[in-house]
Amino acid sequence: MTTLKPTKGKLLVAEPSILSDSSFNRSVVLLTEHNDSGSVGFIFNKPSPYSISDLIPDIESPLKVYFGGPVSEDNLYFVHKVPELIPDSIEIADGIFWGGDFEAIQSLLKEDILSKHDIRFFLGYSGWSQKQLEEELETTSWLIVENKFNNLFTINPSNFWKNELLKFGGIYQLWANSPKDPSLN
Repeated sequence: MTTLKPTKGKLLVAEPSILSDSSFNRSVVLLTEHNDSGSVGFIFNKPSPYSISDLIPDIESPLKVYFGGPVSEDNLYFVHKVPELIPDSIEIADGIFWGGDFEAIQSLLKEDILSKHDIRFFLGYSGWSQKQLEEELETTSWLIVENKFNNLFTINPSNFWKNELLKFGGIYQLWANSPKDPSLN
């Protein structure tokens, strides 16, 4: 069990107890905001079938778009590590930023300056109302971990959840190695 408190920049690792939740099962969420009003984050390990070019035809870019969460799924959001290139960014944690000037991003993408190691795009976000995340933590829906990655954007999404869960040992090792649909086992 984790004793960390939710703060922006930390990671939420979905507990095996929420495997039936289609939005969050096997998810790792980067918290981008946590305050008295609520919490916001983005699922970092669920790529969608879309690229930026699919959503913005004027931009030829192979960069993947990820499912950020079940809130406002028709909106595009982004997290990055290049605030010197993207004005008006908001710092989440050391070296990780949220938002900024989208026109600058479009220009950078057209000039092929941004790579998948610099930025990640999301359809939708994960949101919790006031005290909702704390309640979910009490009901063992999430584990909180420090983001100790040098570059979160380079982590392989297909085994991110499993690798984070394995760090907890014990029963978590069993769940980390279970099939996506345990009923098929």
